[in-house]
Amino acid sequence: MVMIARICQMRLWHKTNHRLSHRARVLATAPHAAGRAQRASASPLLPETMPRAVRFRGYIAGILAGATYGLNPLFGLPLMQDGMSVVSVLFYRYIFSTIVLGLWLVIRRQNFRIDAPQSGRLGVMGSLYAASSILLFVSYHDIPSGIGTTLVFLYPVMVALIMVFLKVCPKWQTWVAIFVTFLGVALLSLPEPGAQYRPIGFVLAALSALAYAFFVVMLNQCKPIRQMTNSMVTFYALCAGSLIFLLYGLSEGLAPIPDVWSFFMLLGLAIFPTIVSTATFSYAARLIGPTQTSVLGVFEPITALAVGILVFGEPLSLTILVGMILALSAIAFMTATTNRS
Repeated sequence: MVMIARICQMRLWHKTNHRLSHRARVLATAPHAAGRAQRASASPLLPETMPRAVRFRGYIAGILAGATYGLNPLFGLPLMQDGMSVVSVLFYRYIFSTIVLGLWLVIRRQNFRIDAPQSGRLGVMGSLYAASSILLFVSYHDIPSGIGTTLVFLYPVMVALIMVFLKVCPKWQTWVAIFVTFLGVALLSLPEPGAQYRPIGFVLAALSALAYAFFVVMLNQCKPIRQMTNSMVTFYALCAGSLIFLLYGLSEGLAPIPDVWSFFMLLGLAIFPTIVSTATFSYAARLIGPTQTSVLGVFEPITALAVGILVFGEPLSLTILVGMILALSAIAFMTATTNRS
């Protein structure tokens, strides 16, 4: 009887010990499971799964990004006509943008800490953004500003092709919109009869579009970048661009700001086509995807042409009107069909 009692006691002790150890394992793994659940719930939605109201905000942000980027000639051309070099204009543009956005982030008490993967990718993105800017401004010496800024709108086609290589195929509505907007932009960029342009200007504008296309794809596809806020991505991309133009300017020579009017023109160049355009583009790309955001950039050449016509006296022809109608019709088609779907 004593032996039987001891055996029962030993079995009871083993069962109790097993239950306690199992409970301890559950409690030990609970924080990790909760963390995984929290990360899963915090993961961003795909653009296609966004609610309609959220996607509508993305479309508005994309339109604003394109329209403000099209203001480059309004602020940049007068500075270049007054004798400032392209490198000097872009250096002041980037350094002013960095200072203004940095002060705004400090006021909002943003955390500026980034890790190694983010810093490397932000350096690449800043280099691409800076290359796109300098290629565009240099092209203004060889072709009219409206045509140069219009040719940069080749980047939606390039973004769509790059996304296909990444096995992310846009919907048929987006392809139709790209094709129609490309026709519209082709009409917008047709030279006037008798005009003589240097072919290198068209090549430089196309290369500017290619650099911007890679910037857009990295903005949406790089996981370390998606974990950052739009403002911080813009800030560090501008920091990288400022450093590039500083080094370039020190080797070529930086011109001082000639007068107060030029200072305000540089400030406008820093705020509207740089900070506002980049921040709203980042916001739109996360809500509706990089391809559709790129298509909304059609407001960039439309704004640039409007500035050229209203401010710099560039001619308005029938082909320009038809091109604008085609481009705007394509945007309306894409917006309406994707919202219904």
